[in-house]
Amino acid sequence: MGRKALSERIVTVPQVKEALDAIGEEQLDQFQRRSLDYATKFTKVDPDKVDLIIKEFVETFEVDEEEAVQMVNAMPESIQEIRVFLAGGRKIIETSKLEKILSFLNKYRKKE
Repeated sequence: MGRKALSERIVTVPQVKEALDAIGEEQLDQFQRRSLDYATKFTKVDPDKVDLIIKEFVETFEVDEEEAVQMVNAMPESIQEIRVFLAGGRKIIETSKLEKILSFLNKYRKKE
């Protein structure tokens, strides 16, 4: 008998890291350990702030939640990179709006 998904939700890389950390590394199978390793290396924002960032991003810049999640996962560092993420809508976005998006992302970017 197969398992049935009760619900589906888009999550960010920091949320994946937080969930796997909560389980404990000794309890993880091989795939989960690889996922934790990836999430640890590529988490670019504080996991505690992710929900706030996504909500604010969606409300401020009028993008889909899926686009916001992808932006937070990648945390693009230039206007050209942001254009790649938003090009799927095939709409022209003003440079001033892209600059505001970049400024917003820089505000939450993890300092290394």
